[in-house]
Amino acid sequence: MMANRPRPLWVFVVVLAGLALTGCHKELSVEQQVIASLENMEQSAEEGRHLEFMSYVADDFRGQYGGMDRREFHRFMIFQMSENRRLHAQLFPIRVKEISEGQASAQFNILVTGGGGLLPDRGQLFEVETGWVRDDGDWLLSEANWEPVYMELP
Repeated sequence: MMANRPRPLWVFVVVLAGLALTGCHKELSVEQQVIASLENMEQSAEEGRHLEFMSYVADDFRGQYGGMDRREFHRFMIFQMSENRRLHAQLFPIRVKEISEGQASAQFNILVTGGGGLLPDRGQLFEVETGWVRDDGDWLLSEANWEPVYMELP
């Protein structure tokens, strides 16, 4: 039978520090949470992980002014990921507005580039308006509408 040995002081300090940090945890703002979801979606799309990307999309998602449901949006994203081996997106500036408890909107521009080689061979700038709902503590994309932005060349 082993005798009870005293625990080293560092174990006590680590446990105490962990409890102190837990008590000081400040919840992220709605804006920070929605932006984090957008950034996770961007990374998942760039890495071709369509199922992870879709985990941020609400079951009742509507896109393109009601013309696209969640299943069609999923197919659209699979097509984009397969057509563009090197898909990249840059979102800027992201403006988030809390509409009510559990609902938010975010507007931003997104520059999407892609292609099959090392360098992108196509790209497009879009203006995007999105709606978000909170579900079990997670912010899910419930609506997305996007329009291409065409720029005049001098």
